[in-house]
Order: sequence, then C-alpha cells, then structure tokens
Amino acid sequence: YEKGKVITGVEAIQDSIVFHAGAQLKDGKIVTSGGRVMAITSYGNTYQEAIKKSYQSIEKLHFDKIYYRKDIGFDL
Repeated sequence: YEKGKVITGVEAIQDSIVFHAGAQLKDGKIVTSGGRVMAITSYGNTYQEAIKKSYQSIEKLHFDKIYYRKDIGFDL
C-alpha cells in the first residue's frame, strides 16, 4: 500500500466513530501510512441501521486508490 496519500472527509463524519490505524498526521493533514487505514463503527437502533450508517460514513472519505470491503457485517 502506498503511503502519504492525503485523506479527506474525516471531518464530515458525524454518525460514526473513526478508528485510525494505518494513518498518521503529517504537516497538519491525515495521510495513509500503511494497509488497513481506518475502521468505521456506528450505533443504531438495529444492527442493519448501524451497518448502513457505517457504509454511509465511508462514502465521505476520500484518498487516492481508496479501497474498502463491501461485505463486512453482512454474514450474520
């Protein structure tokens, strides 16, 4: 995974918790620093509502060559 890609949109996420893993703060910007960059966790009245909020929050994130799994949370 390429490092140093500027991540934008984190500030727009309000209904979820953003856990930073392969990310770091550099020159006042959040940038990628490895593989699994972030994890998004959400609460909801139902499991399905929480999953929906998480995926809506992911759509607010942007960086070059962003990739995220679209199957997590659907195997129950």
